[in-house]
Amino acid sequence: MKIDGVELRRAAMPLKAPFRTSFGTETTKDVLFVKVVTSESEGWGECVAMSDPRYCSEYTDGAAEVLRKFLIPSLGELTDPDVHALSATMEQFAGHPMAKAALETAFLDAELRAAGTSMSSYLGAVVDRVPAGVSVGIKNSIDELLDEVGDFLDAGYLRIKLKIEPGWDIEPVRAVRERFGDDVLLQVDANTAYTLADARHLQRLDDFDLLLIEQPLPEEELRGHARLAEMMRTPVCLDESITSAKVTADALAIGACSVVNIKPGRVGGYLESRRIHDVCKANGIAVWCGGMLETGIGRAANVALAALPGFVLPGDTSASDRYFAEDITEPFVLDDGYVKVPEGPGIGVEPIPDLLEAITTSVEWIGMDRL
Repeated sequence: MKIDGVELRRAAMPLKAPFRTSFGTETTKDVLFVKVVTSESEGWGECVAMSDPRYCSEYTDGAAEVLRKFLIPSLGELTDPDVHALSATMEQFAGHPMAKAALETAFLDAELRAAGTSMSSYLGAVVDRVPAGVSVGIKNSIDELLDEVGDFLDAGYLRIKLKIEPGWDIEPVRAVRERFGDDVLLQVDANTAYTLADARHLQRLDDFDLLLIEQPLPEEELRGHARLAEMMRTPVCLDESITSAKVTADALAIGACSVVNIKPGRVGGYLESRRIHDVCKANGIAVWCGGMLETGIGRAANVALAALPGFVLPGDTSASDRYFAEDITEPFVLDDGYVKVPEGPGIGVEPIPDLLEAITTSVEWIGMDRL
């Protein structure tokens, strides 16, 4: 397979409503798409970095630059291109997992399309649909929160995740439990907003029979999470702390968590995501697939990953209309609480040209002949 070049495409994807977490509010998704063009096929990837380095150190402009200057030129070093060789070549560059994940995904999509193989079967999927949860941002009032949670439950979502931060935690959770009852699968996500000094306060969440509390402490505080896990009945789940299979194994060894959220962009791609899944499954640790407000391109790959056997909890694999009035691919639809796993070659979806063009802000072609 000969690589002809790579397209970097920037797009501005309006959200249906502002999405607020402990690290900021998004109203428009600043998307960087990567398209790998080969002699046999084309493949798509989506970089999940945000416009500003708030969730992590990566941001969209920086990801585009590292792709342009370092990662894409590394394709020229491959004498016999395949996705494993690309992954190994990119290891020479420190960090930038979201940029690496986007290029790896686009390359893998192209490789699998050429072979006529779906991403789900390549990764080891065991189901053809996955249970869908939904993430609910921080609201201006509890009444607003209850209205939105009610709408999502009416739509059929199987699990509700509430974003929390100091000052917006105990009372919102209490209100949701009181309104919708104990049978609702409910979890909370702090996005590193607390410290271990808040442990006594966080223990109050034990009263609400939550599935888990996600990433309460800063990402580097594995020992702090282990201590918090000893103090709470609510299972502790790691998100931002999980950056590789090795880190995952270390976290499990010290009891820092009993659930893991796998976000492919955060860990450098779907190959590493599968390794993390395997580590957790071998240790009897439940995993679920997180989301970063992906369009249909990123969502398709996430849904394929979530079909692996270790993903036993509903993930943030919501339908397209959770965030977007109109997706750029055929929309993912909620059906009785589940989302269908794409069956076609590669990630199984492609952008609809007119819809993609409407949101595109810039396009750059990097041909292998110019490197």
